[in-house]
Amino acid sequence: MELQESERRKSEDFWLKAVRYSALLAWAIFTVALVISYYAAPETDYGVLRYHNISIRKFWLTPLTGYLYVFLWLSALFSYISILVHKYRSRRKTDNKQFNVLLLFIISIAWVVYIVTRLI
Repeated sequence: MELQESERRKSEDFWLKAVRYSALLAWAIFTVALVISYYAAPETDYGVLRYHNISIRKFWLTPLTGYLYVFLWLSALFSYISILVHKYRSRRKTDNKQFNVLLLFIISIAWVVYIVTRLI
């Protein structure tokens, strides 16, 4: 039979709140990056558009791509900060693993690599 350990933490300290807020900020910045990417990415070439001779943009908008690049790096930075602080501040098995922040970090870096390779 396993003994239940009582929770000795009185309340959340500054660092646990910093982890939570940095993760929220990273996700908010990532959401803004999604909106920017919608407007910066080339338009899809549908057959109906070709049939009606409607011109479409086949290139990335450079000013918006610059903003997208910055927002993705900021999202990756805040998620990395959250991962680091969580690594050094969580000591119990019952603490959250924060897989969502790790996934956000990987997606942000992969998206930056994709944009850099597509623009070169």
